[in-house]
Amino acid sequence: MTKFRKPLLVAMCVASLGTASIPLTSSAAVEVYFNAPPPAARVETVPAPRRGYVWAPGYWDLRGHRHVWVAGHWERERRGYVYNEPRWVEQQNRWYLERGHWARRDPDHDGVPNAVDRAPNNPYRQ
Repeated sequence: MTKFRKPLLVAMCVASLGTASIPLTSSAAVEVYFNAPPPAARVETVPAPRRGYVWAPGYWDLRGHRHVWVAGHWERERRGYVYNEPRWVEQQNRWYLERGHWARRDPDHDGVPNAVDRAPNNPYRQ
């Protein structure tokens, strides 16, 4: 029995070393807080609508230790999703940026996407 333990132990060590070398990616969102509020939004001329695209307005981003303006741009439309534009939120006298992102379209906020909801936008649903 002891002659099988040593090769098994070696095989387990080699297997664990192989998995340790695989780079891990993180999908956690990082929130960066800033003590100063962003400047007032710049006035942008919104171009004429484009079929299949959504206009993402410009916003103040945080780079280094200062606010930097990012100009508006077109985002390709995604069926069943709505684009939430970036915005600055104040919490406990600190500011953080909620980045622009795509969210499932759910106007009645019942947790069921309208594509599979049998009664979408039902105001009486709880």
